[in-house]
Amino acid sequence: MLQNRGTSIFGPGDGQKLPFGGDYNPEQWPEEIWEEDMRLFHLAGVDCVTLNVFSWAALQPDEETYSFERLDKIMEMIRRNHLQVILATSTAAHPAWMARKYPEVLRVEMNGMKRRFGGRHNSCPNSPVYQKYSVALAGKLAARYGKSENLMAWHINNEYGGECYCENCRQAFLVWLKEKYHTLEELNRVWNTSFWGHTFYDWEEIAAPDLRSEHFERGRTMFQGISLDYRRFFSDSLLANYQAEYRAVKAYTPDIPVTTNLMGFYKPLDYQKWSRYMDFISWDNYPDNETPAAVTAMNHDLMRGLKGGQPFALMEQTPSVTNWLSYNALKRPGVMRLLSYQAAAHGADSILFFQMRRSIGACEKYHGALIDHAGHEHTRVFREMQELGAELKKLGTSFMGGRVPARAAILVDWDNWWALEYSAGPSCDLKYLDEVERYYSAFYEQNIPVDLISVEDALAPYSLVVCPVLYMVKPGYDQVLSRYVEQGGTAVFTFFSGIVDEHDLVTLGGYPGKLRTLLGIWVEESDALPLGMANGFTWRKKHYPAQLLCDIMHLEGAKEEAAYESDFYAHTPVLTMNTLGKGKAWYVGTRSSREFYRDFIHALAAESGVKEIWTPIPGVEVSIRQKDEEAWMFFLNHNPDGVEMTAELAGNSLLEGRRYKAGDRLFLPGKGVMIYQVAKTSMSRQGS
Repeated sequence: MLQNRGTSIFGPGDGQKLPFGGDYNPEQWPEEIWEEDMRLFHLAGVDCVTLNVFSWAALQPDEETYSFERLDKIMEMIRRNHLQVILATSTAAHPAWMARKYPEVLRVEMNGMKRRFGGRHNSCPNSPVYQKYSVALAGKLAARYGKSENLMAWHINNEYGGECYCENCRQAFLVWLKEKYHTLEELNRVWNTSFWGHTFYDWEEIAAPDLRSEHFERGRTMFQGISLDYRRFFSDSLLANYQAEYRAVKAYTPDIPVTTNLMGFYKPLDYQKWSRYMDFISWDNYPDNETPAAVTAMNHDLMRGLKGGQPFALMEQTPSVTNWLSYNALKRPGVMRLLSYQAAAHGADSILFFQMRRSIGACEKYHGALIDHAGHEHTRVFREMQELGAELKKLGTSFMGGRVPARAAILVDWDNWWALEYSAGPSCDLKYLDEVERYYSAFYEQNIPVDLISVEDALAPYSLVVCPVLYMVKPGYDQVLSRYVEQGGTAVFTFFSGIVDEHDLVTLGGYPGKLRTLLGIWVEESDALPLGMANGFTWRKKHYPAQLLCDIMHLEGAKEEAAYESDFYAHTPVLTMNTLGKGKAWYVGTRSSREFYRDFIHALAAESGVKEIWTPIPGVEVSIRQKDEEAWMFFLNHNPDGVEMTAELAGNSLLEGRRYKAGDRLFLPGKGVMIYQVAKTSMSRQGS
């Protein structure tokens, strides 16, 4: 076995290229199919497979019996064919016998309905039965296969998610609350239970907040503090399941990295907290055909940001068609390759897929695969995958392990997301990710690398930090932000910021609460505008709309940069800038147009010394990774037609095998990709 060259996020492996392959389910097929699969894998350049994702029922047919004979054969076949393995623990779907014998393992829906056996993610995470048997299975797998030389990583469970409101969870919630608040007096304070006569006199009086108690719709609650804490608790409950299996496999394989596949901006789970317990980040990317390229890029950048900019694994994507959308359009020719390289451009160190062979039954039988139902290599999808496999082999380790150099950041916080969207007002159209995406797209369209960071991350590496709708200000974070600005940073804040503390209790004394001194303003009121209505303002000689919310504010040291043009608050500030120490704090008191965000970020980036990496070309995404003294620029043409551009730097086009000089003409076909290797020292435009 070749030695790992130290650039891979995975464990033992050849380290010579990005892993290419994905989910393989040979247990669904007769053994005579397996060898044909191996032939096709080698033909396509597949070198890595994820095994055993949903095999619990086969591995444990009853409470006392474990059966590994079939998995032994699969593992031996994979070893014999020189394929690397990401081995899953199979705990995302418990066996039918468990549900029959221990019905308490089944989840309860938000409406109080008790589930029966079926589906997946149907196990209560606070069930002692589930906890016992899931950990036992993980341990037995690690004991049996942990010494396999081709074992690259452990894959715990699969796409953790869902919710439960059973008695197991209620009792565990009470324990969680006691550990967090210690006394009922403190709990009553932080939940503001004097409202509507909710005061609790005994812990047992507390119900899980569901449609039978505090919720009047799935996403709307009468007691935000209670529902917010249940969100935190349930994310922690699933995390505890993951941690227990993590410990079980690490006991046998301390040097094999462990992950679980995340799902981008998945609201129910606090991935920023989860990331602390993952050896590397992996995620499943399933945009539909209408998803803007910027949104997909934003999800990749979130995943990269979860562990301080470290590379991540693209664990799943479809080779062709997704099957669970309302309209499951094919990926057009070239799009699979384009999206694969987009992941790599933003930090992915693997290109993996679901799935290797199409199932013949159940809900994913029409989901795309390397090997179609036709069963041979003579398909468009197979040819595209084969070509991609050959390219990845040609690229070798090149950019593997490379980081994305960003001097701008956007703050993202799950607690803030949950609390903002549980808020009863000011507008049902106010959605956290909408506001994050508007700012992200402004950076993206101008080829400015940006990190998505948490409140735990240092701000000092960044010249420009945007904090969209920072509704919740956690203890001490206002001081962190103030120090950042005082020391020369530029920070941007938006409407409906600084409203509440970590318990979703309003900070008294005037909005924006603890941010008031930093921003040099007092927000007296906020006007919620229905869809189709708008105010307006002019900034730097251009007119822009004011939509959704209009904060009505007074200056307390800040400078007015623009004012509303109509309604009773005409001529009052809408855009302000406060100088504090060496830096600046901006406040955007309304939602505006995408043109405004492009112009605004362009101006602030220039003033902060944050530079684009290439002159923007409509529809062409440009990203960069750096390692040692080299840099790789990715040009991704999301347009259907080809684009000509001028080389701004001399470099090597790796996929073409061609050298270009500065000033040469470059051509990028429709849906085409160029990976352009340059000397890191030539990248002065980024200021990196």
